[in-house]
Formats: sequence, C-alpha cells, structure tokens
Amino acid sequence: MGRAEARRARQRDTRRVGKGGGIRRFLTWRRLLGAFFTVCLLGMGALFIVYLLVPVPTANAQAEKESNVYKYADGSLLARTGTVNREIVGLDKIPDDVEKAFVAAENKSFYRDSGIDLMGTARGVFNTLTGGGKQGGSTITQQYVKNYYLNQDQTVTRKLKELVISLKVDQQKGKEEILAGYLNTSYYGRGAYGIQAAAQAYYRKDASELTVSEGAYLAALLQAPSQYDWAVASPTGKKLVSERWNYVLNNMVEQKWLDASTRSGLEFPVPEEPKAAPGMEGQTGYLVKAANAELAGRGVSEDQIEAGGWTITLSIEKKRQDALVEAVDEQLEQKLDRDADERDATVQAGATSVDPESGKVVALYGGIGATEHWISNATRRDYQPASTFKPIVLATALEAGAQTQDGRPIGLETIYDGTSKRPVEGSDTPFAPENEDDRSYGPVTVQKATDSSINSVYAQMIVDVGPGKVKETALGLGMRDGDGWPERPAMSLGTMGASTWDMAAVYATLDNHGERVTPSIVEDATHRTREVGPATEGGGRVISREAADTVTQAMTGVVRDGSGRNAQGDYQAAGKTGTSENNRSAWFVGYTPELVTAVGLFGENPEGGQVTLTDTVNEGRANGGGVPALIWQHYTTGALGGGSDRRFDLELRQPVPEAPPASPSTAPSESEESEEPSEEPSESEEPDDTPSEAPEPSPSDDGPTLPDDTAGTTEGTDSGTTEGGGADSGTTEGGESDGGATDGGTAEGTTDGATGGIPPWSRSG
Repeated sequence: MGRAEARRARQRDTRRVGKGGGIRRFLTWRRLLGAFFTVCLLGMGALFIVYLLVPVPTANAQAEKESNVYKYADGSLLARTGTVNREIVGLDKIPDDVEKAFVAAENKSFYRDSGIDLMGTARGVFNTLTGGGKQGGSTITQQYVKNYYLNQDQTVTRKLKELVISLKVDQQKGKEEILAGYLNTSYYGRGAYGIQAAAQAYYRKDASELTVSEGAYLAALLQAPSQYDWAVASPTGKKLVSERWNYVLNNMVEQKWLDASTRSGLEFPVPEEPKAAPGMEGQTGYLVKAANAELAGRGVSEDQIEAGGWTITLSIEKKRQDALVEAVDEQLEQKLDRDADERDATVQAGATSVDPESGKVVALYGGIGATEHWISNATRRDYQPASTFKPIVLATALEAGAQTQDGRPIGLETIYDGTSKRPVEGSDTPFAPENEDDRSYGPVTVQKATDSSINSVYAQMIVDVGPGKVKETALGLGMRDGDGWPERPAMSLGTMGASTWDMAAVYATLDNHGERVTPSIVEDATHRTREVGPATEGGGRVISREAADTVTQAMTGVVRDGSGRNAQGDYQAAGKTGTSENNRSAWFVGYTPELVTAVGLFGENPEGGQVTLTDTVNEGRANGGGVPALIWQHYTTGALGGGSDRRFDLELRQPVPEAPPASPSTAPSESEESEEPSEEPSESEEPDDTPSEAPEPSPSDDGPTLPDDTAGTTEGTDSGTTEGGGADSGTTEGGESDGGATDGGTAEGTTDGATGGIPPWSRSG
C-alpha cells in the first residue's frame, strides 16, 4: 500500500472513531442518571400538583342511588328497583376476628401502609389503557375511596383520582374509620351493601353474630359476588371460593390473628339460600335475574347494575308471558296441593320460549315465584334433558353422512334393530340399554324409533356416528359443556345436564334450518354514562339445512303419531319428549315454524336434592308426553292466538328405503335379564345463571305414563342400564357408573290403554 493510500485509510478510521466516540461521550452514565432523575422529579411534581388540585369530594354514599327500570318488549313497566339494602354498623358491632378476615383477604399491610398500592394502581391503569379489564391489588383504603367517594367506572382518570384521594384520606382519617367505611360500603351480592346486609342475606343473622368462618366467606365473596355465591355458583365457582376462603384463613394464621389449631378445626360455612328482594315476587324476579345475568355476560358487572340508573328493555312479550304462566297454572299448579302434600311440594316447573328467527326470549317461567324459590328452573342446568337429546344424535348422523355398522347410509327409513337390551356393536364401551317396559320392537325405521323413543336404536346410532361428533354438534347447536359429559354411548340418552334455555337454543337452531340461534332476553340497556350494544345474533351455520330439516320432519312424527301427541293443536309442530332417571325430570321440547318452547318438570326436595316425580302431579309416572306436553300445547295455542296456518318449509334428505338386514344384529337378545334399578338419587348441584359447567347427573329407570292420552301412547324413561359397575338396571357398560337410560317405546294402537275403563296411569309403563 502506498503512503497516500495509508494516510487516507488512517483518516477514515479517525473519522469513524470520532463519530462513535462522540455518541459515547454524549450518552454517559452521568447524563442518563440525570435524565432519569429529571423525569422522576417532573413526575413527582405533576403528582404533587394533582395532589393539591384534587380535593377529597363529598361522599356519593349511594344516597343518590338511582332506580333501575325494567320494561317488557312493548315498553310497559315490568319492575323498578333501587332501594339500597344497607344498614350502617360500627366496628364495635363487628367481631374483631371478622374484621381481621377482611384485612387478611384484601390488604394484609393495611394497618401499616399509607393507603395506596402504586404497583397495583399502575397495573390497573395499564389494564384500562390496553383493554385488559378489571384488576385487583388495590388497598382497602383505595377500595373504600372508590365505593364512598367515586364510582365503579374503569377509567384512567378515576384511578388517578382514587390514588390521590386515598393518600389524603389515609392522612385525615384513622384506620378504624376507614375499615368501618369499607365494610359498610362494599357490595356483597344478593343486593346487599355493607356487612350487616350481607350477614342477613347469607346467614340470616346480624353482623355481630358472625363467626370467623362466616366472616372469611363474606371477605372471600367480595372478589366476585355473583361467581362466588354458593347457592348459584358453578362447580368451578365453588372451587374458587373455597380456595379463597382457605387463603383468607391461612393469611390470618400467618399474621397471628388466628390460632393455627382453631383454624384447622374450621369447616366451610355454606350460606343460606337466597331470598328475592321485595317487588320481585312471581315471575318478575326470574326475569330480572336473567336480564342481569345476560348483561354481566355483555360486560356490565353486577356492582355496576346495582349502582342504578339503568333502563333495561327485555324481549319478553307480556301477552305470551301471561299465556305461559296461565298454562303452567292450569296444567300443573291446579293439580297440586303444595301445602298439604309433601310429594306435590317437590314438583318444580321451568320453561323458555324463543323466537327462532331473532333468538329473542319471548316468555320464561322460572318457578312458583322468585320469593319462594329463588333458583330459576328455566336456567338451572343440574337436571338431565333425557331423550330430548336424541334429535341431536340424528342430526349428527345426517350431517356426517354416517353409516350403520354394515355400511348402510343413515336416514329416516334406515332399518335398525329395536330389541330391548341389545348390546351395541362397534364400541369399546359395552352398552345395552333397556327400552321402556323392556319392550322389543324388532326391525324398525329411524322414524319409528324417533316416534317411540326407542333407546336401543339411538344407542347404536351414536356408536355409528361417533359420540365425539355428536357432542361437537350439541355444543354447536347451543348446549354447554361441563362435567358429567363423557363421550360414551349412554350420552345418546341425555345423561348430561342442561336447562330449558339450552334446549330451546338447540331446537331453535333446528327450527332455523341449522343456522345457530342464540337466545337473548335483553333487547336494550341504557345508562346516562353508557349504552350496551345489542346481543350477538346467531353464530353461523351449524349443520346443513337438509340435515336440520330432516330432523324437523322426524319430530313432526313424534307429535303426530308418537309420544308427543298431547302437544297437538291448530298448528304444525315438531318436538320430542324425555324422562330421566327415577323420573326426576320430564321434558317436552317442541316448535312450530314461528315459536320454540322447552318445558321441564323437576323433582326437588326442600334441601335442593333431586327426587322422583312419580305419584306427584298424577298417579304413577310424570313423563314428558304428559304434563310437560300439555303445558306446551296450552301455551303455544295461546301464544299463537289460537293457532297458526304457517307450515314448515323443509328441504329433506332423500330417504333410503330398505328391507330389514339379515344380520345377527337384528336378532333379539333374550338371554339378558333386567336388574332392579337403583333408587339412589343423583347428586344435585346448584345451577350457573349464564347458566356456565354442568354437574354429573345420572340417567333414569322409571318409565312414564300419559295421564290424559286417550290413544294409549306411553313414553319410556331414559334408563334401564348402567354404564359401568353400578346397578341401575338392565346391563352394564364400562368401568364407572355413568348411567344408561331409556326413553323407550310407544305403545301403539288407538284402543290400547283407553278401553275397558282402565285409566291410562294404571298401565305398566
């Protein structure tokens, strides 16, 4: 390299180093620290200015709380709420260990801190800015300030005000005064503000009488009042609040506020059943509760609703609502003597009626009255839908183009073996359900099996199509997943939990030609500070129109010729009956072209456990084709103004005519003997109002009777087998008790059971 070139290279290197060195000389640690401290000082200065400018406001104190107005679809008044359920009590009226339970739950450093949690507030501001929703971590002082001075709005401005006011309040007031204010202003659910109202709502006692165990539950409840209310919590909610309760008590031990030996002996204090607030009598409380639950699912929390100022218009049509109440009264309540007969007092009715084109819930029946029976029978999910699930099996088979074990396409004319207790073929889990009255039908079409609810046919069909596919279809149509839903052949008989709301959604989707219908009870909800958007309509296509319409065609046969004949009226209708294990629930779910309604009867003892409906509303069994179908018929006639000329517009799959197959599968199985059914009731769990997880119910073994069916049609129960080692009757399936079920056959013939002066309920089955 020449001297000139070397000199130029050195000059380039010098310029390069000069540039880098200049940046490094500028970005020194001293300058960086200086910039950091400058930002901090500016922030502190800004905070100080805010501190000076933001005064401690006068208390909102809920004294100016507004009413909520609930309206029918036509704008007429349904209910007005707004009386604040609160009674202020001083700390001297609250046991010391109960006070400590709240501190242990919410803010262990309460007695030592300055009233704020900077990290928690920063996290809350970040979540608000990013749409992350609510956040925890605020101190008791901050929560008190929010409740007493500010509001529940999730905004950055409110959170910053909360921070500044909390600092001032902590300086101006003592810890005891702040804690008392917090306990008396917090919302505990069940419409209860303050610890005194909460003590009455959950334990029917004054706050001064609360135990440390009960106090720990109320403290745990504040995190999620609706989700953690034991009476209506889902299994997940119960698990979470139990964990939270243990967390509170363990913190008390850690802080030396509770002796470890005392803590080890404490048991979870299950609260009393809720009571409806005054003005919520009759069906009003159920309707308001359903509306609030839907709003919660659309982003309006319970405490925001309780704060008042809402005008909420429901989709409930008053004339149809009145027609539904009248139908239940005439077909059920007038036949019961709840006061004098303990068995009659166990009968609960629920119903949901939906417009299949819009998804609007136009009528809902929650029970005898919200002040007498707070749990809504329309939305509870702890009873089995039984054979009302069978149309979902058929829909899946049609949609999937499923075939029988010997390769024949499944359609309404496909021949199956209807022999009672016939073992299914092609399943790793043995299953051999008994038909009603152990009746064997021999070779029958799918249409006949649907009309007569033949268990052995549908048990084989679900194996042919695959239980997993059927469950996927069920969830798509509108049912909800949960515990107690194993993908086994017994699923064909409806052994999971479901509500009338769920089943109305399923059948509305079928009525809507396979396009998803999502029921909604809130048409509009407005507040001076916000407005809730309309409910989501539908959810796209679930199954093809041909599959849905073919299922509708099949169910018109149930009403015309099968177990649902009591639902006949001056309209075209499709539907399905169902009766669960030990006759604990009885259903009729059906629809016309313009209206879908699910009706259920449920046997419930005073403790909330499931009991049989046998010998209640009528002598013998209470089955889906009896009172539920009669309620459905009475209501539908009234809701349609006496009847309707509309007809189903169906596009059907081509049937597959065929002769009975000459295979061993058609041979009756005579070697198997029925076992005695189990009378042990399945364990009942309380429902989730948005509805949430299903419990694990078990199937039925009692067949039903139609008390008023002059044609002698009977509809069988969903039982007769066990899916696993427990004796339920019939045969066994697999390793653990799951419950088989029967919804078995229709005794055909126009004179059977109606001649000779023999009342229909005296017949076996």
